[in-house]
Amino acid sequence: MTAAGPPEEGPAGAGPPDAGRGSAGRPEAGREGAGEADAGRAGAGPADAGRGSAGQPEAGRAGAGPPDAGRPEAGAPGAGWLGPGDAEAELLARAALTRVLEPGEEHGGRWLRELGAVALMRLLTGPDPGPGPGPLTGAGPERIAGYRRRAALAEPARDLERAAADGVRFVCPGSAEWPTQLDDLGDARPVGLWLRGRPNLRTWALRSVAVVGARACTPYGAHMAQTLAAGLAERGWVVVSGAAYGIDGAAHRGALASGGATAAVLACGVDTVYPRGHAGLLGRITRQGLVLGELPPGSHPTPSRFVLRNRVIAALTRGTVVVEAARRSGSLVTARRAQRLGRLTMGVPGPATSGLSAGVHELLRGEAVLVTDAAEVVELVGDMGELAPVRHGPVLARDLLDPAAARVLEALPAGRPADVDEISLGAGTGTDEVIGRLYELHSLGFVERQGDAWRLTRRGPKGEV
Repeated sequence: MTAAGPPEEGPAGAGPPDAGRGSAGRPEAGREGAGEADAGRAGAGPADAGRGSAGQPEAGRAGAGPPDAGRPEAGAPGAGWLGPGDAEAELLARAALTRVLEPGEEHGGRWLRELGAVALMRLLTGPDPGPGPGPLTGAGPERIAGYRRRAALAEPARDLERAAADGVRFVCPGSAEWPTQLDDLGDARPVGLWLRGRPNLRTWALRSVAVVGARACTPYGAHMAQTLAAGLAERGWVVVSGAAYGIDGAAHRGALASGGATAAVLACGVDTVYPRGHAGLLGRITRQGLVLGELPPGSHPTPSRFVLRNRVIAALTRGTVVVEAARRSGSLVTARRAQRLGRLTMGVPGPATSGLSAGVHELLRGEAVLVTDAAEVVELVGDMGELAPVRHGPVLARDLLDPAAARVLEALPAGRPADVDEISLGAGTGTDEVIGRLYELHSLGFVERQGDAWRLTRRGPKGEV
């Protein structure tokens, strides 16, 4: 995964990324030679609005580290929308950073934590500080150059406006809808999330379970995923998955079919239909649930983005259930990340001869818990007292007999009558006790009398043979 070069999902036809600058058409090349004073720039207009000295040269700021908060760099790309560090500026900066940083980039997350979103975007859109690591440590010069090219193309105000027109909203850490359990990811926490759908993500995430598994699943796996999801939805739990073929799709359909709640976490923009065959399913999820992702609208999926998407599924939910997974399945990535985050990991067993169950069985040999239905899942992830029912085999009438009566019943030979003496000998008790127990067994339908002898009935109570 390389960040060099502009992102493939960059806005088409954006032209020079100079919106909001006084010199709207100035090419990037004109910024080389940072020692040149602002007054000498072509079309610079009023230089350094917001500074104490209007004509202060840029050279004095080379290598000075991040600009002061609340003081935009005049002439720098994005200076028009990077105002003071208020909530709106934070939202715009984070929306822009979703086009700059790839999901899960921990050095980018560290920069965000140390500098803040607004200051980080000012660094990436401001003049190049030249040689030296500067404040953006942990990444090479080529990587940082790629980030700067992406940042120059970012137009967050336009992204947010277009997203709102399509029913998409953007939430970031600190907003009322942000699910704080994602903070457990540390520096790998998403910069923000793009959401499509009416429900509140933070509220839904409080009672959510991930159901994931193989794309090329068996009919058994699809049945188990759909049944589990339907049972969870009926119990008031939100089913979270990745909208892929196979287990993911079966889980979403199970929740939708029961009139329940489901959320799809995508490895692309929330306005991008992927996979194509799930266009109808994603439409139903949007109307009945939530579709969310880290990448801005128009972004396409890549293999690395699928893997990194799984960490959001693991952190967002209380537990992860794996239904069919080969040994190299991406679902195991989700389960192991959930274990590292302290979330519950569960697995649905399958045939020992099936390669698609080998990964699940490997999890079950470790710290995962075996589950077979929704009640067992809720017992693990639910509140105190939400217990699965006690399960046992069928109770037969003979199981309820007194031990003495059971011994008499077992002493009767099969297929022929026996007299009291023979039965008494087999039961190891007296004839008076045997006669009393035989009449008791007769009233229950176990034996019948034939003259002076007794024999087993052909069919016991309630069809018992």
